[in-house]
Amino acid sequence: MSATHPAIAADAQPALQVEGLSKSYQGNPALSGFDLAVGRASIHALLGENGSGKSTLIKLLSGTTPADSGRIALADGWQSASKWNPRKARDAGIRVVHQDPGIFADMTVADNLAAGHRYPTGPGWSVKDRAWRAHTEKVLARFSVQATPEAIVGRLRPSTQTLVAIARALQDLESGTSGVLILDEPTASLPAGEVDVIFDSLLRLREQGQAVLFVSHRLGEVRALCDEVTVLRDGRHVQTCPTEGRSEVDLAEMMIGHPLATVVHAAPPSSSGTPLLEVSGLSSGPVNGLDLRVRESEIVGVAGLLASGRTSLLRTLFGDMQPSAGSIRLRGTELRLRHPSDAVAAKIAYVPEERRRDALFGDLTLASNMSAPMVRHYSRNGVLRTRAENVDARDLLSRFRVKAAGELVTPSTLSGGNAQKTVLARWLRSDPTLLLLDNPSQGVDIGAREDIHELIRAAVRTASAAAVVVSDDFEELAVLCDRVVVMHNGTITQEIDTSAMTTEGITRAVYGQRKATA
Repeated sequence: MSATHPAIAADAQPALQVEGLSKSYQGNPALSGFDLAVGRASIHALLGENGSGKSTLIKLLSGTTPADSGRIALADGWQSASKWNPRKARDAGIRVVHQDPGIFADMTVADNLAAGHRYPTGPGWSVKDRAWRAHTEKVLARFSVQATPEAIVGRLRPSTQTLVAIARALQDLESGTSGVLILDEPTASLPAGEVDVIFDSLLRLREQGQAVLFVSHRLGEVRALCDEVTVLRDGRHVQTCPTEGRSEVDLAEMMIGHPLATVVHAAPPSSSGTPLLEVSGLSSGPVNGLDLRVRESEIVGVAGLLASGRTSLLRTLFGDMQPSAGSIRLRGTELRLRHPSDAVAAKIAYVPEERRRDALFGDLTLASNMSAPMVRHYSRNGVLRTRAENVDARDLLSRFRVKAAGELVTPSTLSGGNAQKTVLARWLRSDPTLLLLDNPSQGVDIGAREDIHELIRAAVRTASAAAVVVSDDFEELAVLCDRVVVMHNGTITQEIDTSAMTTEGITRAVYGQRKATA
């Protein structure tokens, strides 16, 4: 991936400008005196750790949340940010496409475009189907979306689904020079081969004069795609600079405010003795005759493409899926995992990929969330000792460096990285023997990622435990793991040699496997 970054004229009128933007929640500042200028015909990156204020900024720009102070300027000049609202934002040409683009998978492309617009109607409010199909074809051609109006969106490639969302957002703007397209982590859930499709589309939009504000944690993508970068830290503007000449390390250190730690792997565990985890001939859903051995104090990574069976392996080891064949032994004892409660009793912990949907109780406090696996510890004669629960939760928030307004807030108030650390805190407090992790740092910033990796290493090394880590991020596997295996068609087909345990080496192993069986 590469892009030619055009020079932005210093006297060019910005497509978007904000000054002194501020917002506080219950006295806690989320954004403080923030300034930003996004040039026309440019792709401008917005970087910052989770909780730095990026999401707050997007809410203020889209008008869904009013600012406390500051002003915003687009084509019609300066306006008070405290009086900004969704109608004003839309009229000014601000369009937002989130990481979850909000498409309707079981509907056609034409119907999805109508969700961001409206159908043309005739007498009696009858829909002009031919007119809308013609409009849809025009929009798809304009944004180079490889789909037909009648195509069911859920059957399209992931990148094409994202392009449908972008086309839906921009379809009513007359030209690429109108407004600003805000993309919030548009590539976070896309496989590597799909990202280039999005990049090609964004570069075409830039050539047409479109201004794009691009939010991402993937620093390699930022360097390849973006012309300028603005960094937020603790709700404040840190720096705006051209991306050209800046390394990923430079950008990461700007975000976290200090030099990156150097990761030094401990010596690999000895291969002698009984493995902590032995999986033999395991079949469960897409998992097919899989064998795996994991030693004490070892972190084993699992790489593979979607539908390779990676997540099903973790779910089966946690008792959430039932095997049809094979055996699972932990410290030499065969396990019968009929339910996740059996896995918890065996001191197996599981952190799923969809942490907010599958791991957190959104209506409960952080204290209740962190005590969930051991609620009996706080119960006396059927009465919950909430004071003890809250005291322990405050200690856990501090120990696991979770940034939160307190133990009595709900998970919805947390950034992605802090939500993930909350889930880890819940499980690591019980000193698990086996830790199962599915994309442990997906969607989190570089600082939270360092914290999460440090917590995983400490849990595994100090308790003579083990971890199995599934990740789409091959750099994460290379940095975190002692050993990496490759899954394909439900089984382990390769173990990557230590000398090849780099991002490039893992990529070659995974995609080379796909080509070999294509």
